[in-house]
Amino acid sequence: MTTTTRLHYLDAVRAYALLLGIVYHASLSFLPIFIGWAVMDISTSDWVSVFVFISHAFRLEVFFLIAGFFSCMTLQKVGITRFLTSRFTRIVLPFLLGWILLRPLLVSGWIMGAESMQGDANIIAALVTSFSDFKGLSMSLFVGTHLWFLYYLTLATFLTLLLYLLHTKLSQFTPKLAGRMHFILVHTLTRKGLYLLVIPLSACCLWYMQHWGVDTPDKSLTPQWPVLCLYSGFFLFGWVLFNHQNALADFTKLSAFKLGAWLCSCIAAVLLSRYQMQYMHEYYLQIKVAFVMSYAVMMWTSCMLFIGLFKEFANKPSTFTQKLANHSYWLYLVHLPIVVWLQVAVAELNWPILLKLCVICVTTLAVAWLVMPRKAILRKLSIKRMQST
Repeated sequence: MTTTTRLHYLDAVRAYALLLGIVYHASLSFLPIFIGWAVMDISTSDWVSVFVFISHAFRLEVFFLIAGFFSCMTLQKVGITRFLTSRFTRIVLPFLLGWILLRPLLVSGWIMGAESMQGDANIIAALVTSFSDFKGLSMSLFVGTHLWFLYYLTLATFLTLLLYLLHTKLSQFTPKLAGRMHFILVHTLTRKGLYLLVIPLSACCLWYMQHWGVDTPDKSLTPQWPVLCLYSGFFLFGWVLFNHQNALADFTKLSAFKLGAWLCSCIAAVLLSRYQMQYMHEYYLQIKVAFVMSYAVMMWTSCMLFIGLFKEFANKPSTFTQKLANHSYWLYLVHLPIVVWLQVAVAELNWPILLKLCVICVTTLAVAWLVMPRKAILRKLSIKRMQST
């Protein structure tokens, strides 16, 4: 481990990246085009589309990058056995339990949303229907929720750990080969011209997505390799950054060049995205090439600026930020059913969009905070368990 000081701004990045996901999902009912979401609000805005488009390009990428960083730190701190135990507790278990507990509530939200758009919604009937849906488990096992990101986080962790163990074994038997492998990986990921390599690689992943932009692979447990490669790349990059603080400093350094590249790429990607459905356009392939390149630039510069802003303005101890960082994971895990129910509740109200969005987000956070397991309860349970043994 190359640092012993706590990087407080990364706590803020982790917390607010997940909170951004809550705002992102809360915004989907205000899109001017129906995308198959649970409900479509009577108030819509093109600016919401721009926000959704840009935020979707980097919020989970930042999360996977930070997850890779802290995973490397945890492994070096506690060893591989405790690392695997912690990953099971923090990733696999929430994925399994979360699906069982949250999926019926999500399904009920979709049922009520469809009924709401037809002029009526029955909460009790929606809940009964959603829980009876468990009869078809074999048809939809562990899919159909926002918890897919935990599944892909598990896969990214597993692949990176395999690479780490492979390097460890090679170091014992063929140190020269291991050294070359380490040099190639670390040098290409930490040199200042990083974006000259990762942007074309990211663009390649984007090219093979089912849609323009980053796909949401929540319909199947069969990994979509473009999505897996993209998120695993961010996870691996965060893993490598932990041991190369100079590269981290360069990556997070704010500059006019990064800001300009971000602004230009955002404008280009938004404008080019309008051609997604125009398959018969004479220059469709050329437009798609330009889109995936501009989207990749937008993705990486958004990550750089997002993390860099917190490093610049939130790199100091903060009780509020630390507490939020500790609980943001839970808030994100349980937020979606609450968001959907609230979207249905306000969909027909003649309120300004910003007011509705604030009501949905604030109420979601309040409810999620109230139902959060308390440390005192968990501590009592652990004491009783020790006494009984």
